[in-house]
Amino acid sequence: MNTATLPPTSASHAVNRLVPFIHVADVRASLDFYALLGFVPQSTMKDDRGDAYWALAKSGAAEIMLARASGPVDAEQQAVILYMYSADVAGLRQRLLSGGVRDRGVYRGAWQPGDGPRTVFAVAHPAYMPAGELRIVDPDGYIILAGQLG
Repeated sequence: MNTATLPPTSASHAVNRLVPFIHVADVRASLDFYALLGFVPQSTMKDDRGDAYWALAKSGAAEIMLARASGPVDAEQQAVILYMYSADVAGLRQRLLSGGVRDRGVYRGAWQPGDGPRTVFAVAHPAYMPAGELRIVDPDGYIILAGQLG
């Protein structure tokens, strides 16, 4: 597609918001996990049994939608990384550990046995985020990177 031939985009035609929408095995368990990151449910839809099948959660300006998957969620097939920001990644790491998330120490650059769901790694300091970055794995194997603001 040649974008030079497209008409100019006006503000009313441009995308102006993006909310990650991920499939999870258990919406309630995922809401509980994301609460450790500061997310608060804003809206939840439940089935006839009262089990949540969809939710929108928010933390400040950050939002995430969670929907119950119609099939198994395979942690090894997650091809999305959720990038978040925190004013205190070290404090966030401590909150996660206090909430029962497993400590995996230093990330070795590749998946290791034991690096499964509900894990958090030590704060790293890559060149693109010298103030610090935290690697987290949610209950379904989605990778979350949290960069230090400032």
